[in-house]
Amino acid sequence: MPWSPEQMFDLVADVKRYAEFLPWVVATRIKSDSEGEMVADMLVGFNALREKFTSRVKKDRPRRIEVEYLDGPMKNLSNSWEFAPDGQGGCVIDFCVDFTFRNAIFEKLAGQYLDRAFRKMVTAFETRAEKLYGLPQTAS
Repeated sequence: MPWSPEQMFDLVADVKRYAEFLPWVVATRIKSDSEGEMVADMLVGFNALREKFTSRVKKDRPRRIEVEYLDGPMKNLSNSWEFAPDGQGGCVIDFCVDFTFRNAIFEKLAGQYLDRAFRKMVTAFETRAEKLYGLPQTAS
């Protein structure tokens, strides 16, 4: 990404704003927040389906964000973000997510749409970065 690790960390850590730009995020509520840790609820919806997730977000600015699933419709859910300088003013992001639905039908449905949904979310983060930080500068 052409933005700095600090910028991308701040964008990802700004959970309270997710409903403004992430598809399917209906609302968020921050239950507690400090420099190193946040506990947040996220309401996700698609058509008439609505589910609430509660997660603990461990923050190590600007290097890493780790999300631990506490409660919701999943059997398990974890994800991590790592932000490393790319040597040219931007950053390399390593994102890993692991989840299992409690409901086998949801698991099967999610598998069919996972790649498309992931791409849509990545695009939403990139668009948000452009809006907040501007288009990347190109060498002339």
